[in-house]
Amino acid sequence: MTTSDLVGLRIKTVRRQRGLSQAQLAHPELSDSYVSLIESGKRTPTPAVLELLAQKLDCSLSYLINGVTAEQMEDIELALGYARLALENGEVAEARRRFAELLADNNLTGLTELRQETEFGLALATEAYGQREEAIGILERLRGEELPAERQIEIAIALCRINRQSNRLTEAVEIGERFLSGPNRPVWSDLMVELGATLLAAYLVRGDHLRARQFAAELLNAAEALGTPRAMAAANWNAAYTADYTGHREEALTFAERALALMAETDHPRLLAKMRVAYAQLKRRVQPEEAASLLDQLHRAIREQEQSSTSVIDRARARTELAHVAFVTGDLDKALEHGHAAEELLSDTAVAQVPQAHLLLGRAHSLRGDAAEADRHLRVIRQALEPMPSSFQSAGAWYATAETLEEIGDTDSSVEAYQRALACAGL
Repeated sequence: MTTSDLVGLRIKTVRRQRGLSQAQLAHPELSDSYVSLIESGKRTPTPAVLELLAQKLDCSLSYLINGVTAEQMEDIELALGYARLALENGEVAEARRRFAELLADNNLTGLTELRQETEFGLALATEAYGQREEAIGILERLRGEELPAERQIEIAIALCRINRQSNRLTEAVEIGERFLSGPNRPVWSDLMVELGATLLAAYLVRGDHLRARQFAAELLNAAEALGTPRAMAAANWNAAYTADYTGHREEALTFAERALALMAETDHPRLLAKMRVAYAQLKRRVQPEEAASLLDQLHRAIREQEQSSTSVIDRARARTELAHVAFVTGDLDKALEHGHAAEELLSDTAVAQVPQAHLLLGRAHSLRGDAAEADRHLRVIRQALEPMPSSFQSAGAWYATAETLEEIGDTDSSVEAYQRALACAGL
C-alpha cells in the first residue's frame, strides 16, 4: 500500500470508531466527496487538511501520518537511540538485540525511514558480531528498496567493506565502482569520499597497487575540490595508508601528518582520537627512534575518547599503542601496565579485533622470564582467532601471532600460526 492508501485507511478507521459519516467529518470545511477520495487513497491531503482531520477525529496527527501515537514515536526513537549508542560503544550483542527487538515491533511497519534505519543498524551490528553473510543479506534486501541518496551510499560502503573483509574482492570493487563511475555518479560529498576510501582498500588488498595509487590521487583531488576538512582529512589519510601499504613510508608519514592537522579542524573528537592513535602506530613503525615523542598524541587521544562515545575497541587500541611506545622505549613496567589496561577493556569476543594487546603482553612477559603468563596471552589470541572466517584481516592477525611465537622461541606453534595465516590469505 502507498502512503496515501495508509493515511486514508487510518482516517476511515478512526472515523468509523467515532461513529461519524464522511459528511459529518467533512462539514463545514471540506466536502464529503473530498473526504471519500482521501479515504480511498486517491487524494493526498495537505498538511493543513491532515491537521484539521486529526482535530475533528480527536486523534494525534502523528497517528494519521505514521500509524503510531506521539508517545509511541518517542518510545521508538528512544529505543533506536539506545541501540545506536550500544553499537558505537562496541556492545555489539546488545546493539543487535535492540535493533532486532525494534524490527519485531509492528509499530515500525508504517515508518519506512525509521524501519530502514533500524535494518541498517542491525546489519552493522550483525557485521560487528562476525556474521558477515547475514549482514550482507540484510543490506542486499535494503538495497532493493527505494532509499534516500545518502542511505544508498552508506549501504554501498558497508557492502564494499564486508565483501573485502570476506575476501570477495571482485564483488567489493564492483560495488564501489558502480557508484563512483558512470554518468549517474552522485556528486562528491564526505560520504562519497568515504566510499572511495573503502574501494581504495579493496584495490590494495586485491593487489592493484598501481590503480590504488592513481585512485588515491583522484580522491585527493576530489576532496580538495569539495573543500570540507573531513573529506580532505579522509583523503589524505587514505593516501597515507596507500603509501604505507606500497612501501613508501616517509611519504605515508607526510600524508598522515596532513590528515591529522585537517581532522583537528573538525568537531569530531572520536574520529580525531582514532586518527591520533593510527598516526602513532604509523610513526612508531616508520621512525621508531621518535617513539617517545608520541606519548603526548596518545594521551590527548585518550582525553578525547573520554569526551565522546568511543567504543571499547578504540579505547583498547589507544592503550595498546601506549604499551607499544613504552616497550620500544625500554620501559617494560609501563608497557605491561598499559597492556593490561587494554586487556581489561576487551571482552572475549573483542580480543580478535585488537590482537596486538595480548601479543605485546606475550612478548613483555617473555622478556620478564614469565613463560607461563606469556603463553597464556598467546593462547587467548589463538582461541579468539580460531572461529574467525578466513580474510586478509584474520591472516594478518595470525601472521603477527606467528612472529611473536617465533620471537619467544615457540617454533612449533609459530609454524602452525604461519600456516593458518597462509590459509586465511587463500595461499
